[in-house]
Amino acid sequence: MLYDLAIIGGGPAGLTAALYGARGGMKTVVLEKSVPGGQAALTDMIANYPGFPSGVSGVELMTKFHQQAVEHGAELKMKNVTGLEDRNEVKIIKTGEEEIEAKTIVIATGAKARQLGAPGELKFQGRGVSYCATCDGAFFKDKRVAVVGGGDSAVEEALFLTKYASQVVLIHRRDELRAVKALQEKALNHEKMDFIWDSTVEEIKGKQKIEKVAIKNVKTGEVADHDFDGVFIFVGTEPNTDFLNGTVQLNEKGYVVANDFLATSAAGIFVAGDVREKFLRQVSTAVGDGAHAAMAAERYLGGVL
Repeated sequence: MLYDLAIIGGGPAGLTAALYGARGGMKTVVLEKSVPGGQAALTDMIANYPGFPSGVSGVELMTKFHQQAVEHGAELKMKNVTGLEDRNEVKIIKTGEEEIEAKTIVIATGAKARQLGAPGELKFQGRGVSYCATCDGAFFKDKRVAVVGGGDSAVEEALFLTKYASQVVLIHRRDELRAVKALQEKALNHEKMDFIWDSTVEEIKGKQKIEKVAIKNVKTGEVADHDFDGVFIFVGTEPNTDFLNGTVQLNEKGYVVANDFLATSAAGIFVAGDVREKFLRQVSTAVGDGAHAAMAAERYLGGVL
């Protein structure tokens, strides 16, 4: 079967693309390897998505996204995409079990936060460990939180957390920040921020929630426990692009490069959401990308784009 539009990834961007594609009259399929909604479906509470002033659980919101896309005619297949082949008018998506053919593709495979690998990190995800200050900062009002990292993202998110937390302690493995100077100055001069230099997180401890973080000084080897209510980890993200194998242009960090129409370097292949090179990665921006990419694909099929 030849689809008009195949969407790789069933997160907010992919499901929105599916909705717009199906409503636009295209025969549309979504390929998702785990659960509809992607990482957003695993988020306990999304507090900054418009229309939900009291917040909404990730699974509830993504269930609605999925339901709406399917009700408008999109097909969902639970498939792990392992490769992509561009044959000009027809694109071949390899899943290991079968090959799926489509005239256009939207890559919406997202990006995953790079983990520390410290004991306790996985145990306390959603219970004090977070990779998104914008998403979860409000849950730590008047709490003492740690931020791990030293680059632009870590410092930006740490500064954002000062709106809520009573104290934000940035833990960095070096003796100076890697962020741009303007961010460094704001952070170093902020009354709510403190720093633990030359240090790494050895373990995250607690019972039902985070209580302490074991921090190791990399120069002296000394390990000490510090009291924290939350740990925000910003040591980079990793785009899910391994399956592309040179099909489209990536930037130096592995994100998909696109133009204003979200078209990639390969004709008929578009990109949406966290997997693309962009400034902000949120559910709301993924939704906009998904609509944009699907409509661009429709125009491509109509010979307009």
